[in-house]
Amino acid sequence: MPMRCSETHDTLRSEVRRILTLAAILWSVGTAAQDIGRIGPVYPIAEPSLLDVILAKLRDAESSGALAKMQRDTQARVKRSIEQPAPVTAITKVTKARSFYYDPSIVVPYAITDADGRLIVAPGTRVNPLDTVSLSKQLLFIDARDPAQVGRAKRILDERGGRLKVILTGGSYLDLMRRWKQPVFFDQQGSLAEKLGIRHVPALVSQEDRRLRIDELL
Repeated sequence: MPMRCSETHDTLRSEVRRILTLAAILWSVGTAAQDIGRIGPVYPIAEPSLLDVILAKLRDAESSGALAKMQRDTQARVKRSIEQPAPVTAITKVTKARSFYYDPSIVVPYAITDADGRLIVAPGTRVNPLDTVSLSKQLLFIDARDPAQVGRAKRILDERGGRLKVILTGGSYLDLMRRWKQPVFFDQQGSLAEKLGIRHVPALVSQEDRRLRIDELL
């Protein structure tokens, strides 16, 4: 429908007001951006560069030998942490023998398919890894800081002709590896012992059918 004359005038007046308002805003911004001169005295920055301060401290530390000492101390700490990791504090020495079982079965929460989308394992299926892979060697958890546990581990190791994996919860695995001439492992942060429910050592882990048997040895 064609606009009436009065509507056309109203539209024009509205457009003119919008243009004037925009011009006023632009003018005020331009005025605010003008150089209003210097209000007070200006001084150069007196603080030294942070980078220059750090470099100067490093040069002083190098000349005094402190930097070399810091490097040696760091290397020694790293070496100690590698050769003798932090012990698992939650695990203590056996005071009473006990035996229990661990079932490694899991329930698959979702469908597992191959690359073509064909179903391999349906959701809700109970899977036991021992059906596919057996425990090839018994596992013996010990604290190598206790000479009695180390001696017992060596006897069991010899009795089984080396078919035993020794896993430490404390002490130096590298020291035992050098003495025994065979691999020795360390349970970092006690993650494996916690999963199996081991709270005391020495503890021997072996397979019985589709479960693992754990014997905490007195």
